[in-house]
Amino acid sequence: MVELLAPARDFTALEAALQNGADAVYIGVEDYNMRAHTANFTIDNLKQAADRCHEHNSLLYVCTNTIMKNRDIKHLKTVLPEIKSAGADAIIASDLGVLRMAHDADIDVHMSVQANISNSESLKLLADLGVQRVILSRELSLAEIKEIADESPLEVEVFVHGAMCLAISGRCFLSSYLYNKDANCGECLQPCRKSWKLVCEDDDELSLNLEKDSLLKGYDDEFKGHILSPNDLCMIEHIPELIDAGITSFKIEGRARPADYVATVTRVYTEAIDSYQSGSWELKDLWMDELKKVYHRGFDTGFYFKTPHQTSDYNQATHAKQDVGEVVNYYSKVKAAEIKLWNPLKVGDEIIVQGPTTGSVTGKVESMQVESKNIQKANKQNVGVFFPYKVRPGDLVYLRYKRN
Repeated sequence: MVELLAPARDFTALEAALQNGADAVYIGVEDYNMRAHTANFTIDNLKQAADRCHEHNSLLYVCTNTIMKNRDIKHLKTVLPEIKSAGADAIIASDLGVLRMAHDADIDVHMSVQANISNSESLKLLADLGVQRVILSRELSLAEIKEIADESPLEVEVFVHGAMCLAISGRCFLSSYLYNKDANCGECLQPCRKSWKLVCEDDDELSLNLEKDSLLKGYDDEFKGHILSPNDLCMIEHIPELIDAGITSFKIEGRARPADYVATVTRVYTEAIDSYQSGSWELKDLWMDELKKVYHRGFDTGFYFKTPHQTSDYNQATHAKQDVGEVVNYYSKVKAAEIKLWNPLKVGDEIIVQGPTTGSVTGKVESMQVESKNIQKANKQNVGVFFPYKVRPGDLVYLRYKRN
């Protein structure tokens, strides 16, 4: 059985992952992961996160995969035993020193994609060093992955969905060069996502071989567009080939993304994996429709079947969301939520409710009431909304609407 591994930036996203079928969740702790600008978890609440995963019979992996200097190593040496005692099932690491320290702390290690592991000999060496799993380089084709998995002494993990990076397995220096923010220590400001111009001083040497040339053509001898920003990875259509390749774990990228993204992507991939493993595989158009509703930059299959050439634009999700209110109370007997609105809401609208215990749930407003009277729309007031999912006071309510 293949493992589906989902990301979580906070407890709301963690709950969203667990409630939508994640077999494992990976998170970051302060100072030691590749998403320094995200909220992240702390050593103090790590046990709570591990316990919640284990209650769902899911595993928890903790990222410690930044580049490590002496000061980082010295501090991490004191942190690893706390990660172990909190109940984390493994750490994700890219540094050999961390590997040695993890062995001393008796904690399992998954070798990060940051290590750019691309061949079988590397896996054999890592097995000798006590590693349990390798997250393979993003730059491998499916045929190369299958060849490695067939003779691997270790578990093999690959990314199947989410943002892709311009650099080789994330080893980028553009953010460091421009802003003194080191991508390899989790501080990347993603300058590659901006719109860039390509200017050639000699017309005879100008060459830009992209399918979107016509869209990138600017003026004079300039090309303009998101030429440094690849589309997001999406392998939902190729779940059978991935499973047959002998891969242990399918990883969803997105530790900086919100809970509704985690919920949607995890649910869709869970359904697809279950469909194939139950022997009733049928590719559903609904899966791609759902994936397109949450944040993405267009979809590609990365290096699995070819060298990526598509460049992305900004968010291309078919839907967007706006915060409209907060849950005040929930009445389980009548399945009704009392919501304090600060933006308009009407019957027929689709809403997303998110919170640390609730996770992320989506449903339509079937009816609304104020003082026991049915109403069709409301604005800046407390209303009762029929909602079949249990939500909790303090949960945020978002209106989901179709983008133009």
